[in-house]
Amino acid sequence: MKRYHVEVHGNVQGVGFRQFTQSEAVKHNIHGWVRNKSNGAVEIEAEGTPQDMDRFLVAVQEGSPFSTVERLETSDLDSVDHNESFDVRF
Repeated sequence: MKRYHVEVHGNVQGVGFRQFTQSEAVKHNIHGWVRNKSNGAVEIEAEGTPQDMDRFLVAVQEGSPFSTVERLETSDLDSVDHNESFDVRF
C-alpha cells in the first residue's frame, strides 16, 4: 500500500473539488480524507495500492469540471491502513 499527503493548489475551493476527489477516491478504491485549507489549497491524505494511487493522482491533477489545478505537492507517508472510507472533512 502507498499513502500520500497531497496539497492541491489552484482554483480548487468552492467549485466541488472535494466532492469530486471523494468520488474519484471511491472509484479507485482509495481510503483517506480531503479538506479545504485556509490558504486556498485542498489537503488530501490518501492510501491505496500503487496502481490505484497512480490513477487517483492523475484524476486529481486533471481536476473537476469547474476547478483549475495549478500544482500538486505530494509527500510519502507511512502506510497505516486504518481508514476504511474516504471522507470529506470540514
